[in-house]
Amino acid sequence: MHWNIYLPIAHASLSLPLVVGLGLVVGLLSGLFGVGGGFLMTPLLIMFGIPPTVAAASDSNQIVAASASGCFAHYRLGNVDLKMGTYLLIGGVIGGTGGVQLIKVLRQMGNADFLIKITYVLMLGFVGGYMLLESIQAMRKKKSETSAPVAKKESAYTRMLNMLPYKTNFAKSGIVLSPVVPLFLGVLVGILAAIMGVGGGFIMVPVMVYLLRMPMHVVVGTSLFQVLFTCVNVTILQSYSNRTVDFVLALLLLIGSTIGAQIGARISAKINGDQLKIYLAVLVLIVMVKMTYGLVVPPHTLLVLHGGH
Repeated sequence: MHWNIYLPIAHASLSLPLVVGLGLVVGLLSGLFGVGGGFLMTPLLIMFGIPPTVAAASDSNQIVAASASGCFAHYRLGNVDLKMGTYLLIGGVIGGTGGVQLIKVLRQMGNADFLIKITYVLMLGFVGGYMLLESIQAMRKKKSETSAPVAKKESAYTRMLNMLPYKTNFAKSGIVLSPVVPLFLGVLVGILAAIMGVGGGFIMVPVMVYLLRMPMHVVVGTSLFQVLFTCVNVTILQSYSNRTVDFVLALLLLIGSTIGAQIGARISAKINGDQLKIYLAVLVLIVMVKMTYGLVVPPHTLLVLHGGH
């Protein structure tokens, strides 16, 4: 018995264990790193013959479940800064709505897709490279630390943060910061998320670690909180206006990802912050290499490689 299942909206047949397995892997990443997993799931579904529009929309539906499951697991571990998450989310919704309009304008001007992909590759390369170097340095420093503490110089960025008004205490993250910062960063991530068609967790996690200076474990839970509501918004819009959500596909992915997210959250609690950052950085760089390959190698070459015509 092949265990194949027909997906009505996608007009395709896929193996049942394969779909649930894909969901499980993406859910695991979601619980571990606080990323939605759309960057990985959408290309995988396309590779297995699901039309791109259906893959993207059904995936955002599945991310809702994975991030809800992961967010709940992290909330129980005390790793969600709801106050910070709310500010980031408000910014994200504003940015996301603006980003969708920006895409419309870019598409009308032509060649928007290439511009989007190039932006994505450059961003992932920069973020992944920076995270990797910074984490390795931090781990080395810990090993070679001597008893004499070194006075750190205040950076221009820190001085700028200190000048901003309405200082608020984010107790869960252990930082005092103006809400203007998460709101602004939320808008920025929202725009990028709309342009790249992902939940934004990939950009949001490094932003929270390096620009908001939040501890890694709180970052993972808070990022899932933000990704969850961003994707709820996208899913509703996609299913209402484009009718591209395949609920059978989404449901199967959802079963796997809900279980995966719970496992991921438990594992993340056992790994130290710097190690977690290194693993995430490697993952970001792998995705960047994959996307660069897709840009450099013409599609007809790929078809020949896969035995097409």
